[in-house]
Amino acid sequence: MDDAHILVVDDHRDIRDPLAAFLRKHELRVTVAADAAAARVVLAGNAIDLVLLDVMMPGEDGLSLCRHIREAYDTPVILLTALAEGTDRIVGLEIGADDYVTKPFEPRELLARIKNLLRRTRALPRTRDGADGRKLAFDRWTLDTDRRELVDDAGTPVTLSTAEFRLLAALTRHPRVVLSRDQLLDLTSGRTADAFDRSIDNQVSRLRRKLERDPANPGLLKTVWGGGYVLAAEVRTVP
Repeated sequence: MDDAHILVVDDHRDIRDPLAAFLRKHELRVTVAADAAAARVVLAGNAIDLVLLDVMMPGEDGLSLCRHIREAYDTPVILLTALAEGTDRIVGLEIGADDYVTKPFEPRELLARIKNLLRRTRALPRTRDGADGRKLAFDRWTLDTDRRELVDDAGTPVTLSTAEFRLLAALTRHPRVVLSRDQLLDLTSGRTADAFDRSIDNQVSRLRRKLERDPANPGLLKTVWGGGYVLAAEVRTVP
């Protein structure tokens, strides 16, 4: 993991700088940002492997930046939250943060979480060529990942819940690749959702009712027994 590039975003220098020094001591590359605006510049110009993100910051807060990261990048995010910010932690996980650590935190515990998250994300399959655009077409459907909109070949929109959208986006970015439930959780909800891994099955069932011509005999979202699920369709980017 010594080649991983970590972005630390925190407006408190007394937290940001010692944390960066600790991570560098453990052979991680570290860039720091004092606010969301600076973080956006770093993300746009660098290949960042993981973001440590403070929730409470002046100007754009960490939850807003987390939402931007999840929509624009595949970069995992660990939230740094105050103990009393229970609601923020829940919202952060709902919008796609992979983990959270409460302040004050033990640096070695945070380092362990970073390494664990990096191992998991690096084990995920790579996005297939042609499936990394903003509009992805497959079968008779087009998924606009910017607008979070799914339309059929007649242009009729289909309503997707947030969880359904994330799952479909993950599948369309890895077409014809068998993804286990654990991998789908990593791609959609983070491993904090371990206790709810059966939710993947429920989301697949709901998507089949919306996508398949015959949900009882799915031709698009197929189950691979003992493996997981696969989107059995070619996916192409729409200009």
